[in-house]
Amino acid sequence: MKIRVIEPVTTEELDATTIEEFSRVASPDTELSVVHLDQGPASIESRYEAALAAPDVVRKVVEAEKDGMDAVVSNCMDDPGVEAAREMVSIPVIGPAQTSMHIATMLGHRFSVVGVLDTDAPPFYDHAANAGLAGQMASVRAVNIPVLELEDDRDRLVGALVEQALKAVREDGAHVIIFGCTGMAGLARDVEEGLRAQGVADVPVIDPGMLAFKFAEALAGMGLSHSKRTYPYPPEKEIIGY
Repeated sequence: MKIRVIEPVTTEELDATTIEEFSRVASPDTELSVVHLDQGPASIESRYEAALAAPDVVRKVVEAEKDGMDAVVSNCMDDPGVEAAREMVSIPVIGPAQTSMHIATMLGHRFSVVGVLDTDAPPFYDHAANAGLAGQMASVRAVNIPVLELEDDRDRLVGALVEQALKAVREDGAHVIIFGCTGMAGLARDVEEGLRAQGVADVPVIDPGMLAFKFAEALAGMGLSHSKRTYPYPPEKEIIGY
């Protein structure tokens, strides 16, 4: 099968990292391709930037279907363009936020999201509410390291993730931790080990981008996609500027 991951930002350097990380979990028969946006923000840390990314995400999803892809992942925890893109294609379009929150509720009683900045909190609470999971979200915490600096010092990032995850478990009552940024890919096992070292064992840590990718593989493999009664094709009309 063919799965395309869309980096919903214009930062081309992220493509190689995503290919490296996702290739580790891809099934042997999966052909992985990664693209970034031609127009949009360098990173997404606000609703405004997610809105700027959405139009080109939709365009890239339409291109993916034309290219013969079996599923697409919009690789950002804001799920930019996901709902709109589902109306434009018949293949599965998967967002990490929606996917990881639903899976988290299957793994534990309550979950917390550990994101990049304190300002992440309102959008994540909105995502949980839209998914019908507001009552199962324990908290949103932040490492306060901007997205474009996450690769600069991975040891510092892991330390900050462990620190905030511990607070989420001990103070907020979280039973599952979700990374609040797909730029944290590949660090889930490190954070689980850090939690164990602090006496907190058996708390699952979800890497949302990789989980979304594996979920996309599963849907494509089962021949399942989104209902066109929920996501009907939009009516044809003039749209100026696109």
